[in-house]
Amino acid sequence: MTPDVPTEPEPTMPLTTTVHLLRHGEVHNPEKILYGRLPGYRLSERGERMADAAAAALAGRDVTYLVASPLERAQQTAAPIAETLHLSIDTDARLIESGNWFEGKRFGVGDGALKNPSVWPKLRNPFRPSWGEPYLEIARRMTAALHDARDAAAGHEAVCVSHQSPIWLLRRYAEGRRLWHDPRKRQCGLASLTSFHFEGDRLTGISYSEPAADLVASSPVAAEHGA
Repeated sequence: MTPDVPTEPEPTMPLTTTVHLLRHGEVHNPEKILYGRLPGYRLSERGERMADAAAAALAGRDVTYLVASPLERAQQTAAPIAETLHLSIDTDARLIESGNWFEGKRFGVGDGALKNPSVWPKLRNPFRPSWGEPYLEIARRMTAALHDARDAAAGHEAVCVSHQSPIWLLRRYAEGRRLWHDPRKRQCGLASLTSFHFEGDRLTGISYSEPAADLVASSPVAAEHGA
């Protein structure tokens, strides 16, 4: 008899996974405070409608994992998605807003904190930056959160609700671009989706969409901050 010859196992195809980074909706902030990580800043009525628009855009997707920054505006933005897709909301502190020395101050051209010469030394290094959490630290914590969400939803899709600066820095880091940048030129509008596409652990592409574009167009917050 011919001895059995062991056969090579069939190669397995890597799982295709998408992780959507969703920026929160518009925040009620009539005093134009740089609120950062401060508590008590909720979505405006328009912001709630933005969250609903994002949930509607994700309704037909294969989303199996939902996680959000601990800040109230992110949790509020996640809520209609959780309801639509019958998911619970996990909380990940790594998705939180960037730390900023100017937090809690009025921040505007000619009428805010920047008119005070005593704060100008905080602006000395735009590359790190000197006024807040280092860009590289933000990018690294966001990358770790992205990878954990990818693993949690392997073969499906995940949604991570976060904030403009961290999402934009994550994207630049993933694309191999320098981290310092002009904040006015970020492609990360209110309630926008920056989607990271994976084959196994390998990032194959990044796409961008704005399910609440019509609401963003009428938002004074977007007009003021280039969202």
